Amino acid sequence: MVHTKKSQKYARTALDEKLALSTPSRETLESLAVECAANPSPDNTFAYAFCLGKSSDKSELRYAITILDSLVKEGYEHQIDCMFGAATALYLLADFKDARKRCEAILRSEPDSSGTVELHLACVEAVEVQERVDNLAMGGATAVAAVGLALGIAGMILKKR
Repeated sequence: MVHTKKSQKYARTALDEKLALSTPSRETLESLAVECAANPSPDNTFAYAFCLGKSSDKSELRYAITILDSLVKEGYEHQIDCMFGAATALYLLADFKDARKRCEAILRSEPDSSGTVELHLACVEAVEVQERVDNLAMGGATAVAAVGLALGIAGMILKKR
């Protein structure tokens, strides 16, 4: 399937809106944590970590990634879902490159996963925007350095006169 810059931008906008609307409430997270502690099982752990992976708190997002990655390492049966949850948390942490890598790993085994395709396109768009901003910042810093150098030289020349 061919995707354009426009479809990448659209995917990112749509995903950002969905994620903003799916931030779990404190009550939901607390009830899942209590359930996970009261009845420890991989399924309860997954439900808690997957929900935590959409939190607005950065430390909770990092914790969700840790839990989801450990479920994958332990051979949990829903590994693709764990990888998607971790990729979503990485996206929310603005670690777009790592999120993109995880999406690509998922898409190698499940190329028709529409949620993963959308997240992947959003990551591609976010990385490109991030690179443009970095390039602009580098260009701006170079320009400021050049102006400073020119003013320094001009000051030295005027001082000699």
